Amino acid sequence: MTSILILSLAVIFLAAFAAPLLVRVMGNRAAWTLALAPFGACALFALQYGVVGSGEALVYQIDWFSALDTSFSLRLDGLSLLMATLVTGIGGFIVIYAGGYMHGHPQLGRFFLYLLSFMGSMLGLVLSDNLILMFVFWELTSITSYLLIGFNHEENTSRWKALQALLMTGLGAMAMLVGFILIGSVTGSYSFSEINHLGHLIRESPWYPAIVLLVLGGAFTKSAQVPFHFWLPNAMAGPTPVSAYLHSATMVKAGVFLMARLNPALSGSGLWEYMLAIFGGVTLLLAV
Repeated sequence: MTSILILSLAVIFLAAFAAPLLVRVMGNRAAWTLALAPFGACALFALQYGVVGSGEALVYQIDWFSALDTSFSLRLDGLSLLMATLVTGIGGFIVIYAGGYMHGHPQLGRFFLYLLSFMGSMLGLVLSDNLILMFVFWELTSITSYLLIGFNHEENTSRWKALQALLMTGLGAMAMLVGFILIGSVTGSYSFSEINHLGHLIRESPWYPAIVLLVLGGAFTKSAQVPFHFWLPNAMAGPTPVSAYLHSATMVKAGVFLMARLNPALSGSGLWEYMLAIFGGVTLLLAV
């Protein structure tokens, strides 16, 4: 059963690399074929609701960077199952929508390559059970979103707005990585499963304030919280299917997902609660 985790990732990335060829052969109808990949992955996840609902978690793990005590570890629990279903289910409909919206576009194959690569990166992000692995997928979402936002690269504004989004989320990711390294040094582990049971070590550490600020820096930039919100409206320069998927359904949820994933380890202090309440509240009021 744990093989469905790596299978779901592989299917979507394979569809991404096959997209240019399929579009060349099938034209706009390729969208319906490509949508089978995310819908198939979504079906695999839906079949696990009973298992996960009973309190079990599916784990896939292989050796990766042993020198850093880091493994390629994927985990499907309640939180990641919810997000994985959203990423693949909504993603399938976006692929079909994009096929119609961009009908006849000469670079449709390239667009599907970028879109499905982003989808696979986002799916890897929510399934990761390792801080370093999550960071890798986190950065892959930034790179692929840069390509999608700047898809109309003939326009100067599109290129600049894509670069702005990349720089903003990339700088936040660098801060987040430092926070991850500090968490690993304090707990002796990079596994979310283990870290969330060692929250007392983090909260008792003199590095706790720095960890909270660095991790939230990465989360806030990704989810466009105040004062890092300005990049999101500009990122709407990409084609409409990009905004519908990245900025409404998936990428901006990555920051919220990270905070939820690390909440058991980092919560329990005024610093964590007040930071979330203040910045979330100000962002809410500004959005209104």
